[in-house]
Amino acid sequence: MEGDLQKRLGKNLRAFRLAKGLSQEELADLLGFHRTYVGGLERGERNVTLRTLSRLARELGVDPLSLLRDTGS
Repeated sequence: MEGDLQKRLGKNLRAFRLAKGLSQEELADLLGFHRTYVGGLERGERNVTLRTLSRLARELGVDPLSLLRDTGS
């Protein structure tokens, strides 16, 4: 379905962010993004570039593909 990958990325991003103990605002500050952009990503409302995907993964200490994987939950 259209938007499924965006929603999956958002769900995984939120899970990894929370596991690191970061707020949306803290993650946004680390990346130089606005807090509302991170919120939009987590809600599956935003598209990301490969560069942004790589930056998110690097900051969270995860493989970029892990942000896109279906966790089945």
